[in-house]
Amino acid sequence: MIKYFSMILVGLFLLIQLIPFGKDHQNPPIQSEPKWNAPATKQLFARACNDCHSHETKWPWYSHVAPISWLTQRDVIEGREYFNVSLWGTQKKNKGDEAAEELEKGKMPPWFYLPTHPEARLSPTERTALTKGLLSTFGGD
Repeated sequence: MIKYFSMILVGLFLLIQLIPFGKDHQNPPIQSEPKWNAPATKQLFARACNDCHSHETKWPWYSHVAPISWLTQRDVIEGREYFNVSLWGTQKKNKGDEAAEELEKGKMPPWFYLPTHPEARLSPTERTALTKGLLSTFGGD
């Protein structure tokens, strides 16, 4: 019984690899970037946020394997749609001040991103510096 169940699971795993969603790993050209307040802000942003909020996404090997590829693709699509520094000034939804708020509340980077991207883990000092840098770069209320 366990043998058949295992064979079915392996078969399903192989079958889902044929689903095309999650395989479009493109980084469109950068159209424009914000004028960063400081190189340190840009550097911290690149380390913790670029994969989902720019056209400079790094696509690791597991982003090619379903079902992880589906989640990765969805996160990048949503991240770029909401806040994309590679389309700065041309994309109407870019809300840099909200990015600082999400970071300050600890909502970004998301918890599930950090285990596979330890470089995105920010110390409290780095989180404060990036929050202040985003507010300085993008303005705030």
